[in-house]
Amino acid sequence: MKPIPLSDNWPEQVWNGARQLLDVPPINLASLVPPGFRAVVIAPHPGDEVLTCGGLLQVLAHHGHPLQLISVTDGSASHPGSDLWSERRLSVFRPQESVEALRRLGLPLHSLKWIRGGFADSGLQEREHQLSQFIGRYLRPDDVVFSTWREDGNDDHDAVGRASAKAAARAGVAFHEVPVWAWHWPARDEHLLPWHRARKLRLDTWTVARKRHAAHAYASQLQGDPGIGLAPTLTPVVLERLRQSYEIIFM
Repeated sequence: MKPIPLSDNWPEQVWNGARQLLDVPPINLASLVPPGFRAVVIAPHPGDEVLTCGGLLQVLAHHGHPLQLISVTDGSASHPGSDLWSERRLSVFRPQESVEALRRLGLPLHSLKWIRGGFADSGLQEREHQLSQFIGRYLRPDDVVFSTWREDGNDDHDAVGRASAKAAARAGVAFHEVPVWAWHWPARDEHLLPWHRARKLRLDTWTVARKRHAAHAYASQLQGDPGIGLAPTLTPVVLERLRQSYEIIFM
């Protein structure tokens, strides 16, 4: 697994240091999700739907595309060893944060098809086959599937990417990957990203603002547990990355 430097002591990370970002070709919505097709977004943990493609979700909703969100886990293992944020508390709290985040994105919650997988947080690679079968049950021929990149550097993200790719291949539907933590690798590792597959979806100012507002709905991820030396997941540098006026998608 690629190490993920979440510390704010990494000023030159891929997201703000990679020269290739300037050369990524743009893509329009119709090329990503053709008219009449449904978009399926598969999130390993609550919050990943915003960090991966919170902008894309807004654009899709604005253009009336049907949406399906699959939340694989409840994210309850995000604060290991914490009494402040115990797994029992997080299993309830994190899905509630997702509801608020999607509301802040302006998504039509009354018509959004939202599947909660109930898989245990962490260790998804051990249940990858089962997860792929689960995802496949919810796919149909007019879908375009988006999930985390198979080499993102987080075991759960990688496993969900692989499982989603296999399910999409069996269903014969398009599959695209979105990096999350790979953007926070040191800039010296920029050559490890598949730039030849990268496309840039441009976002306007309001879409970016709503995406950042939605990320702040994840209060549990904005807080660590100082008592046990646990840092927050959504550090200032992660939130700063969300100011980017585009999202990168690997085709």
